[in-house]
Amino acid sequence: MKQCCRTSVGVIILNTDRTEMLLIERGTLPAGHAPVAGHALDEHDSYRAAAHEEVEEEIGLTVTDLLALDVGGYHPGRCRRANSDGHFWELFEAVVDGDLSPSEREVRSVAWWPLADLQTLADRTADYAAGRLTTAEFTARPGLEPVWCHHLAELDYITLDDADRDRIEDLAATPPAQH
Repeated sequence: MKQCCRTSVGVIILNTDRTEMLLIERGTLPAGHAPVAGHALDEHDSYRAAAHEEVEEEIGLTVTDLLALDVGGYHPGRCRRANSDGHFWELFEAVVDGDLSPSEREVRSVAWWPLADLQTLADRTADYAAGRLTTAEFTARPGLEPVWCHHLAELDYITLDDADRDRIEDLAATPPAQH
């Protein structure tokens, strides 16, 4: 099993009129919809290099422009790798080119989501974190990946009350195999 490098990169891709966000439905644990993301300093020279490579690896697109965002930092969200106890995140917004070609291993589906629908996904994750959905129900029709509730709230794409944020943070800090 790979060791966790405790660093992650996230890449937000918006359509040209900035009304939709490209989200993948993860094909690996933890379940959920999310922007492109991946470990950063394990096999990459920098967070910026990781952003370029993860976009190409996960969805087959080429990054043509990359803007660092002023959010990120440490988040306790765990991954499936050994020694995972959270990650230091750097987030970017990317302009991309090419044709979608999602990774069969990492991506169950990929789609453009209207920004207004991100809140519905976040609310579904909040319901799961509160025990109102079973793991089977959430896996069959997931909301946002828990760590992305945090990031997208920081970026004002969604809103969550304190209780929901706390429950989702607790869920994110739980090893994905135990969800």
